[in-house]
Amino acid sequence: MSDLGDFTEFDGDREDDGRADRPSDQTDGQPTDAGAVTDDFESVSVSPAGGERGIGVLSAAQGLTISEDGEDTRLRAYVTVGNRADVRIGTYLLAPYPDSATDERLFCRITALEYAREFRADDATEIHARRAMRSSGIDEQDFKFIAELEPVAILYSEAPSAPDSPVAEPRDSDDGDLQRRMTDRVPKPETIVSHAEERSAIKTGLKIPEDGVFLGHLSVGGQTVETAAQPPTIDYRLKDAYDAGDPLVFRHTLVAGGTGSGKTHLAKNVLRQFLAEDRTYPVATGSDRTIQPAVVQFDPQDEYAQMHDDGDLSAAFRERCEREGIACGGHDDTIAFVPKVGGATYAAEGHRAEQVAFTIPFSLVYDNPWLIAGSGLNDNQYNALVNVLLKRFKEQYGREGTYDQFTSFLDDPALREELDESGKVHEKTFDAVSRRAVGFGTVFDQDARPITDLVHEFVRPGGLTVVPTYHINDTRATETVVLALASLLVDEKLSNDPTFERIEETPLVVGMDEAHNFLTDADSVQARQVIGKFTDAAKQGRKERLGLFLITQDPQDIADPVFKQINTTVVLNLGDEDAISAVNIPRHLEAKVPYMEQGQMVVYSPDNSEPVELIGLPECVTRHGQG
Repeated sequence: MSDLGDFTEFDGDREDDGRADRPSDQTDGQPTDAGAVTDDFESVSVSPAGGERGIGVLSAAQGLTISEDGEDTRLRAYVTVGNRADVRIGTYLLAPYPDSATDERLFCRITALEYAREFRADDATEIHARRAMRSSGIDEQDFKFIAELEPVAILYSEAPSAPDSPVAEPRDSDDGDLQRRMTDRVPKPETIVSHAEERSAIKTGLKIPEDGVFLGHLSVGGQTVETAAQPPTIDYRLKDAYDAGDPLVFRHTLVAGGTGSGKTHLAKNVLRQFLAEDRTYPVATGSDRTIQPAVVQFDPQDEYAQMHDDGDLSAAFRERCEREGIACGGHDDTIAFVPKVGGATYAAEGHRAEQVAFTIPFSLVYDNPWLIAGSGLNDNQYNALVNVLLKRFKEQYGREGTYDQFTSFLDDPALREELDESGKVHEKTFDAVSRRAVGFGTVFDQDARPITDLVHEFVRPGGLTVVPTYHINDTRATETVVLALASLLVDEKLSNDPTFERIEETPLVVGMDEAHNFLTDADSVQARQVIGKFTDAAKQGRKERLGLFLITQDPQDIADPVFKQINTTVVLNLGDEDAISAVNIPRHLEAKVPYMEQGQMVVYSPDNSEPVELIGLPECVTRHGQG
């Protein structure tokens, strides 16, 4: 048994720090004050040499792979302790290729974040859990923090430059020679990764155009992406020049969002950009003469005529819009074209725009007979209406014939008997057409000027025409008015022999709120005719300078042939799973849609950029709401 010696008489209250034999008045040969605590050892700095850059390094612990098959790609970065609070899923990063003569950098995005144990230990135990519950925090150095990365593109410069360090020097935000290509190289292990903080690198990496129609500012997880440039935000714009391909306004836009998501706010801001004074397009393909586009907006809630008026905008917001080239303020050339329907009266309390009353002439039915086909005509009945009844009525009354005259024409029993005996129209078919063609007396030929006499005012270069339908209580009457006007515009744009050259020559944007009510897929003859017409319009829009701007909270109800022609999809908050699935955006963005706050959006426009998150302007650039 060992001898403990003097340790058996250890006095726990006695303090002896080993200084009993040390001179009390000096330390390292220097005099000190009596009783002062001294140290025999020289202080040594533990700070590592050099400065740290970036947020971490690429890790090859589980492999480092760039593959043509995205599922085989493995790109992981270890994030150091001090940088862990600054990374989020969706954050954009850069990793250089130090051996590149063109200063190549990998532009990538964080897709997952993971904590892993630094040392082998089981923390799922009672003792460990209770100890952690009593402590004030965790030691981050006990854990690895790993970021899974998705390669987006390789950025490179045309001008060769010899890199002096593993991290490329910051570029000028206006660097114009930066280009992108597909990811065809794997970066080296332990390459430093850093936040993408250069405006040109982010815009090039995401393929965002420098100029065009402003939609919003780039964001990640609801937070605006900021850079060191001025302004610090990244503006997102849609291509709008023919030298970069067809302007995307003529390749059609869909805005989808639930109630309270900010659809109308966003739509007003975007439509106002289409009406900017400096925005012009050729009157014809190859023409040197350019004019401003006209916008015709169908308005079921009486909100868009407010675009005539200035909003209550702060001076700082106006200055910001001017600095970033965003059209701001009310649009003076705004006219509300009010459809005269029966005894319905329109009371404009929310705007000061000029009002013009009009009616739908029955003559438009000759070119669009489905306007009075109702929802129940089968193919046989529709053929009887088009090829027999309307044809004979036009021979008797001409283009000046009215709807009342047409219904009287159908009430003639002699006509019914004649057509039945001749075998042209069976009597039961005749009766079915007659039943379904009635009920439109409040729509056609009312006490107002026909729209065909007002085309020159209805379509104005640089002008906004709003067609409010809030005052019409009859749903079928509302649909007939909207489809009659939209068809007039589309027919004239697509015709080889147009009646109204004003429509043919003017670049045109047709905006349709609650588009699911008018462009829904159905089995009726009327629905098929409508969908066919607008599908043709969507297909030929880029050639005829005709753009559809559709706004809906039920994108799943938009007919598939029309939906397939939409190039730009803007998705705000949606809570319905069928609606989210219908917009067909990438899965990683689809999961964020139900949690978006007002004004947050996803933009999916493959011909314009990578899919991105945006935040719209906090204020509407025109008047919005009743305030």
